[in-house]
Amino acid sequence: MVLRAGIVHSIEPMHPTVMPRPASAWDLLGAPVLPAFVDAHVHLDKTFTLQRVGAIPPGLLAAIDAEQRDALLWTSDDVAQRAAQGLRWGHAAGTAYMRSHVNWQGLEPPLAWTVLNELVPQWADRVTLDLVAFPHLSLFSQLQDAKRIAHQVASAGSHARLGGFVHSVSGSRTALRNLFLAAQEFGLDVDLHVDEELNLHAAGLLAVTDILREINFAGRVVCGHVCALAAQPPAQVTLDAVAKLPITLVSLPMTNLLLQDAEVGRTPVMRGITLIKEARARAIPVLFGSDNVQDPFCRVGSYDPVEGFMAALLADQLDEPFDQWSQSICRADWLQRTGNQGKEVIWPADLVVFTDADATSWPARAHDRVPLRQGRLVAGTVPERWRLRQAGAEYAVAESP
Repeated sequence: MVLRAGIVHSIEPMHPTVMPRPASAWDLLGAPVLPAFVDAHVHLDKTFTLQRVGAIPPGLLAAIDAEQRDALLWTSDDVAQRAAQGLRWGHAAGTAYMRSHVNWQGLEPPLAWTVLNELVPQWADRVTLDLVAFPHLSLFSQLQDAKRIAHQVASAGSHARLGGFVHSVSGSRTALRNLFLAAQEFGLDVDLHVDEELNLHAAGLLAVTDILREINFAGRVVCGHVCALAAQPPAQVTLDAVAKLPITLVSLPMTNLLLQDAEVGRTPVMRGITLIKEARARAIPVLFGSDNVQDPFCRVGSYDPVEGFMAALLADQLDEPFDQWSQSICRADWLQRTGNQGKEVIWPADLVVFTDADATSWPARAHDRVPLRQGRLVAGTVPERWRLRQAGAEYAVAESP
């Protein structure tokens, strides 16, 4: 792997007898290397509130109630400190891009939206932070209200997206259509929570596909959760419709394994995750995200995308996780309007080297890692064991002068 001018210049099979290796090359001794991580769906505004919300009944709706009570106590300093901790943990894990949803309770921007927008430039040299306004779908019931919210989101800058909560208890096709019409008018991409339930009749994702076709929506749409697909026999029809549109699916395995099919005193039967293999078979982009971290929705988590990937590996029974599925925590272009989906991607030399792992068993022993940014160590020096000394190393990384 040759790094040059801050990008991955080339990746070729190692042929020690014919391939020249400069004296500055690093012998990684077969360590797996991935691009810096993408955490496609998090909630920095509500993170690290678990310790103050008390006992919570199981399930999504109970978690929403607990979060809404805690939100009454939020201050600017409180939100900023908790969100910054999440960004620090993500950056230390090797994340270079994070997308956070931000609860939006009325027609005006909430306190957390203002605070997190201030963090965007503060973290720009470490983590690219996108923000998604996350209102209840009912706020889009009137088109003029939808446009008012969209205008304020667009005014925040190119890092802002319009979102919403699409659930059978809040379902309104008119409101959902207004959301998309407003996003279209203000040039916003859309990132939704969709069908986060195991309701056989949940049809939010199918409604999204219908509306996108009706209005010829120009942007990229990201649909997170879509748990209901796993409970619906006709889900293949919905996925066929998704495959024809610029839609990316985001699976949140850790949170949804805890929230779905949750009842007191009973072991869950349903896994609460979506049909990622069926989506991938249709070339639908699929990403994994950390989602909620140590808050009423998920009591665990550490903003390490590999941790969420491990949960997906076990819950989804992923084959060949390193070679076939690791892109699902690395592809920022799958979240972008002008991404190079299906085309060759030029990768910046923002990498993560798993110093104690191997590609066959990864993500086992993935805790020890060395992040690189623009081809250089984020901190410290080259480990001594990387000094070039073995012919036949599986990977070598060379930095040109």
